[in-house]
Amino acid sequence: MRVGTVRVGQARMAAEERDGRWYALDVPSGTPLESVLAAGLGTAGLGTAGLGTVGTGGLGTGEPLDGAVPVRPLRPGKIVAIGLNYLDHIREAGMDKPERPLMFAKFPSSVIGPGEPIVIDAGLTERVDWEVELAAVIGTPLRNAGEDEALAGVAGYTVANDVSARDLQFADGQWTRGKSLDTFCPLGPVIVTPDELGDPQALKLWTRVNGETVQDSSTAEMLFGVAELLAFCSRAFTLEPGDVVLTGTPWGCGEFMNPRRSLRPGDTVEVGVEGIGTLVNPVTEGTR
Repeated sequence: MRVGTVRVGQARMAAEERDGRWYALDVPSGTPLESVLAAGLGTAGLGTAGLGTVGTGGLGTGEPLDGAVPVRPLRPGKIVAIGLNYLDHIREAGMDKPERPLMFAKFPSSVIGPGEPIVIDAGLTERVDWEVELAAVIGTPLRNAGEDEALAGVAGYTVANDVSARDLQFADGQWTRGKSLDTFCPLGPVIVTPDELGDPQALKLWTRVNGETVQDSSTAEMLFGVAELLAFCSRAFTLEPGDVVLTGTPWGCGEFMNPRRSLRPGDTVEVGVEGIGTLVNPVTEGTR
C-alpha cells in the first residue's frame, strides 16, 4: 500500500496512491497521516490488516481525489538520524567504522514535501550538501524492542533528503543546527508499507543534481541494518507512531568530492529509493 498526504484545493488529507492517482481514506476530512498512525492504525499500519486496500472494506473509500497534489507525507513527532552508516560513504569520507550507530536529531520544523524549495540562506551557510536516505516511519510504540519486534513496528518507508549545512555541522562539533535548518528535511513522495516494499536491505537508492547522477548505491551497503538501528534507538528512548528514522546515506556526497561541490540556488535535487519513488525539490535563495 502507498499512502501519503495530499492537497486538494485548500484542504490537506491522508490518501492512498494507486497507479498514479490518489484516493480518499475513510477518515474525517483533513485528518493528517500522523493522526491516523497515532490512532493505533499503525503497524499492520498501513498494511493489509490495518488500512486495507481501497474499496475492500478497509479505510480506503475508493473515492478518487481529482487535482490532488502530494505534499509532505506527515509531520513527525521526532526525527532520528544516523550518520556514517554506509560502508561506501565511510570509505569516501576516510573515517573509521563506528562501533555503534552514530545518532543525531533533526527538528520536525525542517520537513518539507515534494516540489517545495530547499532554501539556502547565504548569510548563514555556503556548503549545503545532499544525502539520499531510506526513512522508516514508525507505526507502533517501540521501547526496548528486539530486532524482529522493531522491524514489525514499521508502518512504512519513504524517501528522505538529509540536507546538511556542512560548514555549520563541522564548525559546531555537533550536528543539530547544520542538519535542522528550515526546509532541510524533504520527505516523500509516498510512504510504502513493508509488505509491498520487501526487504529494506536490498533497495537501490540514488541522487541526481540537475540531471547528473551523484549518488548510486544500495541499502545492502548499510553497516547497521534497519532492524538493528530501530532496536538500538528503542533502548535509549521510545519510538512513537509517526516518528521517522533516517537510516544513513551512501557515497557521493558533494562535500567529499574533489573539488568539493555544494548546492546552489537554481539547482534541482532528485533523491529516490527503489520501490518508493523519486522526491524532487528545487533549490532557492532566501533569508531566515
